[in-house]
Amino acid sequence: MDHRDDREAEQVAAGTTALDDGADHDTRFFGQPWALAHIFGVEMWERFSFYGMQVVMTYYLYFSVSEGGLGLPQATALGIIGAYGGTVYLCTILGAWLADRLLGSERVLFFSAIVIMAGHVALAAIPGIAGVGVGLVLVALGSGGLKANATSVVGTLYSAKDPRRDAGFSLFYLGINLGAFFGPIITGAVRDVAGFHWAFLVAAIGMGIGLLQYSFGRKSLPPQSRVIPNPLPRKRYPVAIGIGLVGAAAIAVLVLTGVVTADNLSASVAIVTLAAAIAYFALILTSRLTTPDERSRVFGFIPLFITSTAFWSLYQQQFTVVPVYSESKLDRTILGWTMPPEWVQSINPVFIIVLSGVFAAIWTKLGDRQPSTPVKFGVGTILMGCAFLLFLPFAGGGENSTPLLAMVGILLVFTVAELLVSPIGLSVTTKLAPEKFHTQMVALFFLSVALGTSVSGIVAGYYDPENEVPYFTILGGLAIVVGAGLLLATKPVLRLMRGVR
Repeated sequence: MDHRDDREAEQVAAGTTALDDGADHDTRFFGQPWALAHIFGVEMWERFSFYGMQVVMTYYLYFSVSEGGLGLPQATALGIIGAYGGTVYLCTILGAWLADRLLGSERVLFFSAIVIMAGHVALAAIPGIAGVGVGLVLVALGSGGLKANATSVVGTLYSAKDPRRDAGFSLFYLGINLGAFFGPIITGAVRDVAGFHWAFLVAAIGMGIGLLQYSFGRKSLPPQSRVIPNPLPRKRYPVAIGIGLVGAAAIAVLVLTGVVTADNLSASVAIVTLAAAIAYFALILTSRLTTPDERSRVFGFIPLFITSTAFWSLYQQQFTVVPVYSESKLDRTILGWTMPPEWVQSINPVFIIVLSGVFAAIWTKLGDRQPSTPVKFGVGTILMGCAFLLFLPFAGGGENSTPLLAMVGILLVFTVAELLVSPIGLSVTTKLAPEKFHTQMVALFFLSVALGTSVSGIVAGYYDPENEVPYFTILGGLAIVVGAGLLLATKPVLRLMRGVR
């Protein structure tokens, strides 16, 4: 037996193998590579801080000053939350570009976690609208960088045809939702007892734990997670820096001159996001680095992008309309105790935690017989529309008129729809991505989330608690139409995807 055989024997004993397909065949983390545990952990704590802060921030913006809030008009507050959420996903472009051209995905992930930590500290320490501005900008920048690159790093653990791939992404998604479950519960309880800034501090501590854990585990990630696919020539560094400075200056001018205001922030982010998506599609499709097969797959991704946008424009109202509904119309009394409204945000993660393993097992069991990605997307978007229609039996009710159990049922439908779109979208994007635009294609998927989230902030301004029927009917109906359209177009979309399902 030669030295290579010795190494292979050691790897088998350790639960790993070293095949030559570039994948990680370790099975120590619930049948997945052990390296997945490190990405799982940092993403879990980032989501703990993100969702724990976001729902508290919604109330902080529109609660009265006497209640510890800033007293902004409710429509303005919901628009800011929608714009913030959209900006997070819009910033995945910057994170993806840094990964593909300068640093590699793993390094951008690490630096982004540091920026997120700084943002949460700012929210906890700086009072008033100044703290909101500084904190949300830093969290948006950091979260954008972390989200695109965490997904990309997960993709490096598997070969393109590894049957564990979708199950691995579902397990990764479980980590996201563990953080999303505990974040609102803990920060909501702290906000209820000690106030808003203490709740923001708890979010900062959570992110600090995630950053510490990842700093110790990041060295075990595969070398390909640090590869720079398309390095930027050094002579072009000044141009890139100049473009960045001009962009930052333009944003500052638009804000200072009143062109972009709190009232039109969501619309502004939506316009920028749409322009960025069109530009990115054009860049990838016209690049000489994109092969004909890769170009066809990118065209196949466009209907998925449109459907994803429609899905997220409804789903992300969990952070705009649903918090308002939970605080004003939901009966949160349990045996004489009133549950903090933030806790409603933890219902969906509970279902994700329970059902993500079920869905992962189903996809693994079905293997090549499972529904294709366009079918999953179409059904998921139709279900999302149905979830909005389920609000109609309770429309027009007064304060505390909707039973908590009804909201639990509605959010169960949200969850099933989400599991058919979000983890599947992450997975298929890494398979459709051209080799030279791997992380940037992941950013394109997140641009659909950014656009949908911004739209959720825009349409939330039309929510009228006194006349809810048109709101839930129109949005639910539109989502059903979009989902059905994709189902009808499944065969031509699959042809464009060139063997990727």
